[in-house]
Amino acid sequence: MQKPSIIVKDLSVAIQNVRVLDGLSFSLQPGQNLALLGDSGSGKTTLANALAGKIHFSGEILIEEKSSLKGPHSTLVEQRYSFKNLSGISDFYYQQRFNSFDSEDAPTVLQELLKSFSTYEPEQEKIFKIEAGLKQLGILYLKDAPLIQLSSGEHKRFQLIKALLSPPALLILDAPYTGLDVASRGGLNKILKYITDAGTQLILIAGTFPIPDCITHIALLENKGLKYFGEKESFDFSEIKFPHEPELISNPNLLPDTEEHAVFETVIQMKDVHIRYGSKSIIEKLNWTVNQGEKWLLKGRNGAGKSSLLNLVTGDHPQAYSNEIYLFGKRRGTGESIWDIKQKTGYVSPELHAFFDKNISVYQAIGSGFFDTIGLYKKLTSAQSNILLQWLDFLHLSHVQNKPLHSISTSLQRLTLLARALVKNPPLLILDEPCQGLDLHQRDQFISLIDHICGETDKTIVYVSHDEDEIPSCIEKVLLLEQGKQTIYSRNHKAALAEIL
Repeated sequence: MQKPSIIVKDLSVAIQNVRVLDGLSFSLQPGQNLALLGDSGSGKTTLANALAGKIHFSGEILIEEKSSLKGPHSTLVEQRYSFKNLSGISDFYYQQRFNSFDSEDAPTVLQELLKSFSTYEPEQEKIFKIEAGLKQLGILYLKDAPLIQLSSGEHKRFQLIKALLSPPALLILDAPYTGLDVASRGGLNKILKYITDAGTQLILIAGTFPIPDCITHIALLENKGLKYFGEKESFDFSEIKFPHEPELISNPNLLPDTEEHAVFETVIQMKDVHIRYGSKSIIEKLNWTVNQGEKWLLKGRNGAGKSSLLNLVTGDHPQAYSNEIYLFGKRRGTGESIWDIKQKTGYVSPELHAFFDKNISVYQAIGSGFFDTIGLYKKLTSAQSNILLQWLDFLHLSHVQNKPLHSISTSLQRLTLLARALVKNPPLLILDEPCQGLDLHQRDQFISLIDHICGETDKTIVYVSHDEDEIPSCIEKVLLLEQGKQTIYSRNHKAALAEIL
């Protein structure tokens, strides 16, 4: 009988004295690859960290060495990669990626990837392998780009390439498809098949995306343990249910109280807008008008400039001042402060989540939305405090309101930032990949919430997603960014998306 290559015996993990996993046991044979499934907070990322030796656990984990592979024993690709700039600093702030000085002080994609090789190889051979990997996932053009300037999707592809340059005996991927466009997902599937055929064993957290063909086994986590472990073909996917989770929205017909804001006929107007990084042009001569109450989908491949465009609106991108942009009826740079703009805008994005201070509490994070700061530095008024408490109750976050963000699941962190965006009732709501980190149940509930808000208010919405299943039905217009140019669709988004895809 073949010897198991991975053995987990009676694995238990407690975080801040709370038991997250309790008594897990399973084994995998060589050639078997595992997908971890379960609702948010079920312990998938905790199990991945334990398998990678990143956290303390009780029990036993045995991983057999594979002498034919030259890479490390095991590698965990987390949802975000941490790096240091050339000055040795790793503590970055959100707007830093737009500043030319900080870009010059950041390592390039090539410089960082060259660190991935554990054995001596000629420099040109290393570069050849790097270029091949970058080309496979469609980001060869980023070879000399500063790491700090990568978009969320580009950053994810960089992480994957870094891990795959020296394939380990065990590769653990935490939601690898999150933030990738359709073409990149297909490229990743091909790479995963190639490395698993070559001997690397794979364990991945699938998230809300289809499970790749190279996966042979399923582990469904529920109630701190394994509800199912076995072959993928024998697994009934209808078993994935959320019986112990409350509805995300306590009562969708009763939105929390809100502060009132002025009404603006034109919310966003851009005339011949351009975005450039050095000699590289991202967007050229973009013209776009968003009127009060319109619901837009902003679509484009990874690196098309979606996040940069949105940061012109939020005031975080310095090139906003060199373009003709009108926000809420006033031209950008004619006397209004960045705080005037932010006060009228609710915003959430993967980048904001990545750079947000995870040491503050859930209560402080949501409260900071009233002041557009990364932390609560002012005392809330009684009215603001009441609104905040209503949002905590509305999104079932009251039980974690005093916990620091780093101590709760990724999905609860994302819900916290969504509440932060909504708490001040902004006339403009910018939601950049807002469903990242949410499980299927939470995703559907959140989309229902946005549709309800659209039906009950005249709020203007700009929404970004690569996945049609994550787009609310209230979306009515599409702005497609493609090769520096834009196309606008003034029709039902499903018809538009069918034409785009």
